[in-house]
Amino acid sequence: MNELEYTYAVARIRALEASLLTDSVIDQLLACKDEAQCLGLLSEKGWGNAETENDVEAILNCEEEKTWQVIQEVSPDLTVFDVMSYPKLYHNLKAAIKEVCTEVTNEKIFYDDCEIPGKEMLSIVENKAFERLPGNMEAAAKEAYETLLQTRDGQLCDVIVDRAALEAITQAGHDAKDEIIRVYAESTVALANIKIAVRCQKTGKSLEFMKRAMAPCESINVEQLAKAALSGADALREYLKETVYADGVEALEESPSAFERWCDNRMIEAIKPQKYNAFSAGPLVAYLLARQNEIKTVRMILTGKQNGFPDEMIRERIREMYV
Repeated sequence: MNELEYTYAVARIRALEASLLTDSVIDQLLACKDEAQCLGLLSEKGWGNAETENDVEAILNCEEEKTWQVIQEVSPDLTVFDVMSYPKLYHNLKAAIKEVCTEVTNEKIFYDDCEIPGKEMLSIVENKAFERLPGNMEAAAKEAYETLLQTRDGQLCDVIVDRAALEAITQAGHDAKDEIIRVYAESTVALANIKIAVRCQKTGKSLEFMKRAMAPCESINVEQLAKAALSGADALREYLKETVYADGVEALEESPSAFERWCDNRMIEAIKPQKYNAFSAGPLVAYLLARQNEIKTVRMILTGKQNGFPDEMIRERIREMYV
């Protein structure tokens, strides 16, 4: 890819980074007395448009659309970003399988901003046209579909498709020319494996279940991780202390929400160095991830305000900002 093309794209992103929410703005949102005041502050920061008014979901969706529009306008190569839509793509597969197998319709649970939008995915599953699915999705779809029909076990169906999603992300990382995609893929899969181990340890899942749910990655030995989780919370924490994710142990001991926050913050820390790589897709991908993190954080604050949660409870879920 022509470095000059990325130089222009990165310059555009640099200008947009100035409008990203800082930690001080997040503090201002937390200090707002209610949702309406939060929305007023966000409006001052340019969030939403004339059509979204005070509709929270519309505002958040608008911001995500703005972000992708920028990426589409400036990126010399949009295929770099394919891997970041995999969670939505595989979610659509799970939702379609469950709808077809249970005959319970809910169009609102599908995503349309990915390679195979909801209606198309539903048609594929209804007609068992799994050969139309890309990569490893065909095999995963067949297995998940038959499993749900035979066992009616929705959780097992989820495990099959979620594992396939992690494997697809891993493969995309291995195939990527851009360092940030390799970093993103490894961090995403490793953190997902750790989350699986934590949940399985708390719910008493078997070693077989954990090994079926986890996907191999370079920075975590999934077999050792699963065995540690099977041995108990202390063993799991001791194993993590021996890995590059050791700083997550303190958050894990603090609370589930603190651990979830740490996972997201870990990703932001992993991508920050890409901010200074002006001749690659790094700053563009980092900007996209930063915006997604920002939107997630604002959603948490607004949800907390809507439900009257104490500021302390909201604050412990707040993610670290990119700028």
